[in-house]
Amino acid sequence: MVGEIYNKPENLISRELSWLEFDQRVLDEAVDPKNPLMERGKFLSITSSNLDEFFMVRVGSLKDAIHSEITKPDPAGLTPKQQMKRIAVRAHTMVQDQYEIYNHSFIPMLEKQGIRVIDKKEAKEVYFDALEDYFDQEIFPVLTPMAVDPGRPFPLILNRSLNIALRIEKEDGEPIFATVQVPSVLDRLVPLSQDRRTMILLEDIITLFLDQLFPNQKILHSTYYRITRNADMEFKEEDAPDLLEEMARSVKQRKWGQAVRLEISQDAPEEITRYLKKALEVEEKDIYYINGPLDLGFASKFAKIPGTEDLQFASIWPQEPADLFDEDDIFDAIRKKDILMHHPYESFDPVVQFVAKAAEDPDVLAIKQTLYRVSGQSPIIRALAQAAENGKQVTVLVEVKARFDEENNIHWARRLEQAGCHVIYGLVGLKTHCKITLVVRRDEDGIRRYVHMGTGNYNDVTARLYTDLGLFTCKEAFGMDASYLFNSISGYGDPPDYYKVSTAPLGLRNAFLDLIRREKEHAERGEEAHIIAKCNSLLDTEIICALYEASNAGVEVDLIVRGICCIRPGKPGLSEHIHVRSIVGWLLEHSRIYYFLNGGQEEIYLSSADWMPRNLDRRVELMFPVETDAHKERLKGILETLLMDNQKARVMDAEGVYTRVSDQGEEHVNAQDTFYKEALKAVKDHNTNQETAVFQPMRAPHEESADGE
Repeated sequence: MVGEIYNKPENLISRELSWLEFDQRVLDEAVDPKNPLMERGKFLSITSSNLDEFFMVRVGSLKDAIHSEITKPDPAGLTPKQQMKRIAVRAHTMVQDQYEIYNHSFIPMLEKQGIRVIDKKEAKEVYFDALEDYFDQEIFPVLTPMAVDPGRPFPLILNRSLNIALRIEKEDGEPIFATVQVPSVLDRLVPLSQDRRTMILLEDIITLFLDQLFPNQKILHSTYYRITRNADMEFKEEDAPDLLEEMARSVKQRKWGQAVRLEISQDAPEEITRYLKKALEVEEKDIYYINGPLDLGFASKFAKIPGTEDLQFASIWPQEPADLFDEDDIFDAIRKKDILMHHPYESFDPVVQFVAKAAEDPDVLAIKQTLYRVSGQSPIIRALAQAAENGKQVTVLVEVKARFDEENNIHWARRLEQAGCHVIYGLVGLKTHCKITLVVRRDEDGIRRYVHMGTGNYNDVTARLYTDLGLFTCKEAFGMDASYLFNSISGYGDPPDYYKVSTAPLGLRNAFLDLIRREKEHAERGEEAHIIAKCNSLLDTEIICALYEASNAGVEVDLIVRGICCIRPGKPGLSEHIHVRSIVGWLLEHSRIYYFLNGGQEEIYLSSADWMPRNLDRRVELMFPVETDAHKERLKGILETLLMDNQKARVMDAEGVYTRVSDQGEEHVNAQDTFYKEALKAVKDHNTNQETAVFQPMRAPHEESADGE
């Protein structure tokens, strides 16, 4: 194994604690004075959503390990019990910070803008009659009060649902427990004024009229609570007769996994807390006493209040890609040269148009595409279905195991199948995470393969929120590689040696290790050596040890890692030449770029893969070289700008602590703003006024995950 002498627990940072530090960086944005007020609310919302996912997936899997009496330590040397102990301390502190920001920063700043969320007392005194009418007409018909007694057992509480717990007194004087789910189908923020600047939370309205749900009962106490369940699904793919049906069944089970966290109002009566703790089988360390509204996901909704546009980032317009200036036909353009696109600064529309045009073009014979995450109304899905209906050979791999998108992908897989596409639901034991489209077309000079490869999903919505890179090419070597890859996915057997690309799980790990090792050898010969890697997560032990080896040989290693990072940079005798930074901005940094100086013969690769074991060993991934000199210079410029960012960047030390980059005495560099200005300038210089779709930043808090899914 590479770097065996470096593979020691003390040389690695805990994955779970690094994940929480990422969420802390997101939370820090909620108090950054450079962010407009409504954007701060969005970051509060994202932090809340991230913590939900962390508990559902990471804490859920650790709970399973503890239940199974697994004591094997993680690479950082922590057993599941030790990890849980540290997680509990860190997560409780983070939740306290969340509500400190919400109560003492965000809400007071809203009030200065004339926006108020009133409490139950004021609502009862001022708005009671209007609220009673609203409750009777809009809320009451949706509610289902549920009492617990010997004939009605404790109900199954839905994962992440907000609920009201009650102790009510029966006619015989005996107290019993009851619960009411706050309906998620209704808006959580209910306006009380025409300008929508006076509001009340839905759960507070319900609490005002609980007596209508339990007539002739005495309500002793009530409080709010919410549970998070284990959503780390496991199923035996090899034994499943139908992968699609098995996945659909497993998704339903996710709603009822073991409770791993109980959030409850800080002033909850002890009797209710004690009852829920026993009924849900949670430990005291799994209970989070909340000083404010449970689930701050609604904090992003304030941005929908009319007249708050000046309290948000200005909308931006994704520009026409510079490589497509003056091009009317996408196939003609690709034949002339490779086309590099930087989303969302440059529009994702050409990718959609590529598939849509292929669907209608009579000269197109076949379309093959991988889909990991797509939008709810995906134009690419519509185009693929249309292509099949037009008689073209269409093969689509829809990864039905894409976490939290399983139901959406199952729906689309069935829709494509009905249209006549050949649909592959995924590969047994692997997730297909690569991003590639192959169009086979009969041109005047013969059959030609047009290929699109990228770092991000074929999702037209997140393409407006995530920074990604995509490449169009019709070079024969890439076309052959694309055919080999799709044949290996749809058939059996390993592909022959690729001409240009590297893929996981068979060759990508070794490709990365060889590139790192080659850079080390350059340094050992006294040559300048440099690695720059931009990815979402870095936690693969073998890659980390190879980077330690390279650093000790004198290789300068600059890592731009948005989320989880388990390497220890700047540690004497281990990683003095390794530097780590994270950029958390108004767009989600999602692109994967890998640069190697290679003795002056620079090589730059784009990939769908992060440096994680799952990407290198348990997924179908793709890495491809960028060969055009102009494109290589452009990518170098992107990396250099990211390394100069002193507005949204934080640098990591050897203990895993992040510190904001100082901009004192320096020119302010915000990489994301810079890239947008460059896209605008390119279009201005080209003297075009082409209109493109409005880009609304930070609209998908669920997608802001630490692991780059």
